[in-house]
Amino acid sequence: MNAKRIALMSVALVVGLIVLGMVPLAAQEDPPPIATEVLTPRSVFTDDVDLLVKIKPDGEPTTVIKEKDPSRTIVARFTVQPGAQFPWHSHAGAVVVNMVEGSLIYIEEDCDEREYTEGEAFVDPGHGHVHSARNPGTEPTVLVATFFGAPESGPLLIPGDIPACAS
Repeated sequence: MNAKRIALMSVALVVGLIVLGMVPLAAQEDPPPIATEVLTPRSVFTDDVDLLVKIKPDGEPTTVIKEKDPSRTIVARFTVQPGAQFPWHSHAGAVVVNMVEGSLIYIEEDCDEREYTEGEAFVDPGHGHVHSARNPGTEPTVLVATFFGAPESGPLLIPGDIPACAS
Protein backbone atom coordinates (compact mmCIF):
# COMPACT_ATOMS: atom_id res chain seq x y z
CA MET A 1 0.00 0.00 0.00
CA ASN A 2 1.17 3.46 -0.67
CA ALA A 3 1.57 6.10 2.06
CA LYS A 4 -1.43 8.13 0.86
CA ARG A 5 -3.76 5.17 1.08
CA ILE A 6 -2.47 4.21 4.56
CA ALA A 7 -2.96 7.79 5.80
CA LEU A 8 -6.51 7.88 4.38
CA MET A 9 -7.38 4.55 6.04
CA SER A 10 -5.90 5.77 9.33
CA VAL A 11 -8.02 8.92 9.24
CA ALA A 12 -11.11 6.85 8.40
CA LEU A 13 -10.37 4.50 11.28
CA VAL A 14 -9.92 7.37 13.76
CA VAL A 15 -13.12 9.06 12.57
CA GLY A 16 -14.96 5.75 12.83
CA LEU A 17 -13.76 5.19 16.38
CA ILE A 18 -14.77 8.71 17.36
CA VAL A 19 -18.24 8.26 15.86
CA LEU A 20 -18.67 4.84 17.48
CA GLY A 21 -17.52 6.26 20.79
CA MET A 22 -20.03 9.10 20.52
CA VAL A 23 -23.03 6.98 19.55
CA PRO A 24 -23.48 5.41 22.99
CA LEU A 25 -23.35 8.87 24.58
CA ALA A 26 -25.98 10.22 22.22
CA ALA A 27 -28.12 7.08 22.50
CA GLN A 28 -28.20 6.96 26.31
CA GLU A 29 -31.68 7.10 27.76
CA ASP A 30 -32.64 9.24 30.71
CA PRO A 31 -32.68 7.29 33.98
CA PRO A 32 -36.09 6.07 35.16
CA PRO A 33 -37.88 8.41 37.61
CA ILE A 34 -37.37 5.82 40.36
CA ALA A 35 -34.81 3.03 39.95
CA THR A 36 -34.72 0.01 42.26
CA GLU A 37 -31.62 -2.10 42.86
CA VAL A 38 -32.25 -5.18 44.98
CA LEU A 39 -29.19 -5.65 47.21
CA THR A 40 -30.09 -8.93 48.94
CA PRO A 41 -32.27 -11.93 48.26
CA ARG A 42 -35.47 -12.37 50.26
CA SER A 43 -33.92 -13.95 53.33
CA VAL A 44 -35.55 -15.75 56.24
CA PHE A 45 -34.41 -15.60 59.88
CA THR A 46 -33.12 -18.98 61.08
CA ASP A 47 -34.16 -18.15 64.65
CA ASP A 48 -37.58 -17.37 66.08
CA VAL A 49 -37.66 -13.55 65.86
CA ASP A 50 -40.31 -11.02 66.85
CA LEU A 51 -39.92 -7.33 66.09
CA LEU A 52 -41.44 -4.50 68.11
CA VAL A 53 -40.93 -0.92 66.95
CA LYS A 54 -42.31 2.21 68.60
CA ILE A 55 -42.48 5.40 66.55
CA LYS A 56 -43.11 8.67 68.39
CA PRO A 57 -42.96 11.78 66.17
CA ASP A 58 -42.64 15.08 68.07
CA GLY A 59 -45.96 16.04 69.65
CA GLU A 60 -47.81 13.03 68.23
CA PRO A 61 -49.02 9.75 69.70
CA THR A 62 -46.81 6.66 69.65
CA THR A 63 -47.37 4.09 66.92
CA VAL A 64 -46.46 0.53 67.89
CA ILE A 65 -45.59 -1.97 65.18
CA LYS A 66 -45.61 -5.65 66.13
CA GLU A 67 -44.10 -8.05 63.63
CA LYS A 68 -44.87 -11.58 64.86
CA ASP A 69 -42.79 -13.04 62.03
CA PRO A 70 -40.56 -10.43 60.41
CA SER A 71 -38.86 -13.14 58.36
CA ARG A 72 -38.35 -12.71 54.68
CA THR A 73 -36.31 -9.57 54.81
CA ILE A 74 -34.96 -7.89 51.72
CA VAL A 75 -32.80 -4.80 51.23
CA ALA A 76 -33.17 -2.51 48.21
CA ARG A 77 -31.55 0.73 47.07
CA PHE A 78 -33.83 3.32 45.47
CA THR A 79 -32.62 6.22 43.34
CA VAL A 80 -35.30 8.89 43.00
CA GLN A 81 -34.79 11.52 40.31
CA PRO A 82 -35.61 15.20 41.01
CA GLY A 83 -39.37 15.75 41.12
CA ALA A 84 -40.19 12.01 41.00
CA GLN A 85 -42.80 10.66 43.41
CA PHE A 86 -43.62 7.14 44.54
CA PRO A 87 -47.22 6.11 43.90
CA TRP A 88 -49.46 5.90 46.97
CA HIS A 89 -48.72 2.55 48.58
CA SER A 90 -48.16 0.47 51.70
CA HIS A 91 -45.95 -2.52 52.59
CA ALA A 92 -46.61 -5.98 54.05
CA GLY A 93 -44.47 -5.17 57.10
CA ALA A 94 -42.30 -2.48 58.62
CA VAL A 95 -39.57 -0.83 56.53
CA VAL A 96 -36.43 0.83 57.91
CA VAL A 97 -35.20 3.56 55.54
CA ASN A 98 -31.67 5.01 55.58
CA MET A 99 -31.11 8.20 53.59
CA VAL A 100 -27.85 7.99 51.62
CA GLU A 101 -27.97 11.12 49.42
CA GLY A 102 -30.31 14.05 48.93
CA SER A 103 -33.67 14.54 50.60
CA LEU A 104 -37.07 12.89 50.56
CA ILE A 105 -40.47 14.29 51.49
CA TYR A 106 -42.47 11.48 53.15
CA ILE A 107 -46.21 12.11 52.73
CA GLU A 108 -48.71 10.56 55.13
CA GLU A 109 -52.23 9.59 54.08
CA ASP A 110 -53.53 12.75 55.81
CA CYS A 111 -51.10 14.69 53.54
CA ASP A 112 -48.83 15.71 56.43
CA GLU A 113 -45.27 15.90 55.12
CA ARG A 114 -41.94 15.25 56.79
CA GLU A 115 -38.55 15.77 55.18
CA TYR A 116 -35.63 13.38 55.66
CA THR A 117 -32.10 14.13 54.48
CA GLU A 118 -28.78 12.38 54.00
CA GLY A 119 -27.62 10.62 57.17
CA GLU A 120 -31.11 10.35 58.68
CA ALA A 121 -33.27 7.24 59.01
CA PHE A 122 -36.95 6.55 59.60
CA VAL A 123 -39.38 3.67 59.95
CA ASP A 124 -42.40 3.16 57.73
CA PRO A 125 -44.96 1.12 59.70
CA GLY A 126 -46.34 -0.81 56.70
CA HIS A 127 -49.41 -2.98 57.44
CA GLY A 128 -51.81 -0.85 55.38
CA HIS A 129 -50.27 2.53 56.30
CA VAL A 130 -50.73 4.26 52.92
CA HIS A 131 -48.19 6.92 52.04
CA SER A 132 -46.11 8.42 49.24
CA ALA A 133 -42.72 10.13 49.03
CA ARG A 134 -41.03 12.49 46.59
CA ASN A 135 -37.69 14.03 45.80
CA PRO A 136 -38.02 17.82 46.22
CA GLY A 137 -34.43 18.55 45.19
CA THR A 138 -32.51 19.16 41.99
CA GLU A 139 -30.23 16.12 42.40
CA PRO A 140 -31.10 12.42 42.68
CA THR A 141 -32.08 11.11 46.12
CA VAL A 142 -30.69 7.74 47.17
CA LEU A 143 -32.10 5.64 50.00
CA VAL A 144 -31.65 2.09 51.22
CA ALA A 145 -34.72 0.30 52.57
CA THR A 146 -34.82 -2.86 54.68
CA PHE A 147 -38.20 -4.55 54.37
CA PHE A 148 -39.42 -6.88 57.13
CA GLY A 149 -42.17 -9.43 56.55
CA ALA A 150 -41.80 -9.06 52.78
CA PRO A 151 -43.90 -11.33 50.60
CA GLU A 152 -42.24 -14.49 49.28
CA SER A 153 -42.31 -13.04 45.78
CA GLY A 154 -43.78 -10.14 43.88
CA PRO A 155 -43.69 -6.40 44.48
CA LEU A 156 -42.62 -4.80 47.75
CA LEU A 157 -45.05 -1.90 47.30
CA ILE A 158 -48.77 -2.60 47.72
CA PRO A 159 -50.82 -0.05 45.73
CA GLY A 160 -52.99 2.22 47.88
CA ASP A 161 -55.82 4.66 47.21
CA ILE A 162 -54.93 8.30 46.65
CA PRO A 163 -56.28 10.17 49.68
CA ALA A 164 -58.84 12.93 49.13
CA CYS A 165 -56.37 15.56 50.40
CA ALA A 166 -53.93 14.64 47.59
CA SER A 167 -56.43 14.81 44.74
